[in-house]
Amino acid sequence: MPTIMNVSGSGLMFREPMRCPVPGKEHVCYTLLNDSMNGGRMSTVDEGLEAQIRNIEQRYGKLLSEWIAIVRESGLTKHTDIVAMLKSQYGMSHGSAHRVALKAREADAASMVKAAEASGRDPAALLYSGKKAGLKPLHDVLMTAITTFGDDIELAPKKGYVSLRRKKQFAMIQPTTATRIDLGLILKDVPATERLESAASFNALFTHRVRVNTINDVDSRVIAWLKQAYDLAG
Repeated sequence: MPTIMNVSGSGLMFREPMRCPVPGKEHVCYTLLNDSMNGGRMSTVDEGLEAQIRNIEQRYGKLLSEWIAIVRESGLTKHTDIVAMLKSQYGMSHGSAHRVALKAREADAASMVKAAEASGRDPAALLYSGKKAGLKPLHDVLMTAITTFGDDIELAPKKGYVSLRRKKQFAMIQPTTATRIDLGLILKDVPATERLESAASFNALFTHRVRVNTINDVDSRVIAWLKQAYDLAG
């Protein structure tokens, strides 16, 4: 019988351990059980996250909207910097600071998208301002290829990148530097190569990363990897 683990400070209960191997890194997967307010019934992931947010609000004495305002006023944008600030200045546990940082960055991304849509601009174009403006044609080449896969692709601009979803997320496009776009891909059980790198040190939500510097890098192999990730998300 698996043991039951309470994640300190989160208000969540998980069954452990089921292991999920990811190339270059192994993550422990947990089946969400319940929080104390659910009367012992099985929680959904959304209910579990809501319970965690309620716990944070109660434990640290501020509503989530107030924590988001604090993050905005700090001027910090990097996830790790926000987490460090919440831990050092407000005494948050790592898990609580991580959740607040994620919600704050999601709120900022949503505001960016609404502002762009209201002005009739492409929300993704906001990622390619200033020094990264020269990468927009490369982004457009990638999107031209991706949209040939089907008409069921949803674009979700985030803070710093665009998420590509079908029934679930399968890729992301991120202008990482002024001269390079990084593609994040979800290709379970596909071995990493020199070009199809492990994403373990890049973004834990993805399994692989491909660095794209020029239009010539958007070749048949890259398109095939994107199509494979798209198919797996159907």
